[in-house]
Amino acid sequence: MPSASTGPVELLSALSRVLEEWSARWYVFGAQAVLIWGRPRLTADVDVTIRLVPEDTTRFVNVMESAGFRLRVAAGPAFVQHTRVLPFAHTPTGLPLDLVLAGPGLEEVFLSRAVTVDLGGVSVPVISPEDLIVTKVLAGRTKDLEDVRGVLLERLDTLDLAMIRDTLGLLEDALSQSDLRRAFDAELARVRTQP
Repeated sequence: MPSASTGPVELLSALSRVLEEWSARWYVFGAQAVLIWGRPRLTADVDVTIRLVPEDTTRFVNVMESAGFRLRVAAGPAFVQHTRVLPFAHTPTGLPLDLVLAGPGLEEVFLSRAVTVDLGGVSVPVISPEDLIVTKVLAGRTKDLEDVRGVLLERLDTLDLAMIRDTLGLLEDALSQSDLRRAFDAELARVRTQP
């Protein structure tokens, strides 16, 4: 069982109850997923992708508020439509929670490949380690590439490397760029040459 600190587990437990009632599909990604699949690092935020059906964000925000969450900024319809993010804070823990509204395409694939993980007695869908690597390579910041190395170091023997490359190839085609697979291969080579 992956380790998780109490605050994020408490937040995810409360969120899970709301999303179960809503019958929403969702997964944890970002730094909390790195803690599960990779190497520990300091983080306090929780990032979740969610498919709301129906996508009634006003009603959803009301339900979240009654469950102990509050919006960190005014997230009216224009803000949500533009950013696809609902920025909450979990009142009991004070932790930030960014809920990203899933769109069609790749996020649907990630939803279908999410892995259920037990975190302190709470079953939570988490982005697969392969898809986490894809999102981190796509982001491309120094800390994201460090996260890629952390996941590779912890999971190299169990990862589907072909699936990672295939997904990155699809993204390269969709975004008209050619550096994603090369960036992944560079991180893979760095990990394989470490003692």
